[in-house]
Amino acid sequence: MSEVPQPSDKRMKLRFAGVCRLCGTSLPALEVAIYERSTKTVRCVECPIGFAGAIAATPGARESAEQYVMAEEVDGVGVAGASARREHERRKSKDEQRIRQKWGKFGGIAVALSDEKQSTKAWATGAIGEERLGARLDSLVSESVAVLHDRRIPGTRANIDHIAVTTAGVWVIDAKNYRGRPELKVEGGILSPRVEKLLVNRRDHTPLVGGVLDQIDCVRMVLGNVPVTGALCFVEADWPLVGGSFATRGVHVLWPRRLAKLLLDAQGSVDVGATLSVLASHFERA
Repeated sequence: MSEVPQPSDKRMKLRFAGVCRLCGTSLPALEVAIYERSTKTVRCVECPIGFAGAIAATPGARESAEQYVMAEEVDGVGVAGASARREHERRKSKDEQRIRQKWGKFGGIAVALSDEKQSTKAWATGAIGEERLGARLDSLVSESVAVLHDRRIPGTRANIDHIAVTTAGVWVIDAKNYRGRPELKVEGGILSPRVEKLLVNRRDHTPLVGGVLDQIDCVRMVLGNVPVTGALCFVEADWPLVGGSFATRGVHVLWPRRLAKLLLDAQGSVDVGATLSVLASHFERA
């Protein structure tokens, strides 16, 4: 029978591979396991705490557990789309309260028959995009790739959807759940200044690029010389079968699979664990 975790233990998804301290089974990254705070080791969910063949924790298991706790337990990796979900629920509740006040005893019926406001629904749509991209990024986690989700920019109400740390540097990623095809429109360039516009479904969304650039500046101020790259990742966009991704003002505009490839192909000498720790402590969970 599986054990009941003790108050000092925490059931979690491992960010790095480890070894069960009880049975010696290898636990791959992203495996759900029990982290023991008292010993800073990990063990299988299935292993009973009184397992007769208990063994001392190996250095590898201890190191892996400590790295995970640095990111998840102390500072928190964060939950993708969490703040957008909260904002959607807040707005939805406020909208329903307004309807109930207007219709009195018929308020419940009025709420049931009313469509959700588009401005409110947009927050749920955005949360879905962040959640889907967050799951994709989580699947990439290894010793050379780490991620943070939904991080608050200090002193503001703004947040960074995702931050990915690779050995080549840091990626600041803004997730968008827009329909239509992203395109780059270039105006001028010879006799007049070159102007680049980001279009999605032929509508101008250029301000999104400026938003990512502002986030990049915030991260650079914290990390100093560590390379920082920005990306706008359109989760549900209508991308062509060949090509499609592009960059504008240094910000990559692409889809989840393309982003994943760039993150996995990145190579360099950045200390992923140390960089993640600095970012997690400065940019708290939103």
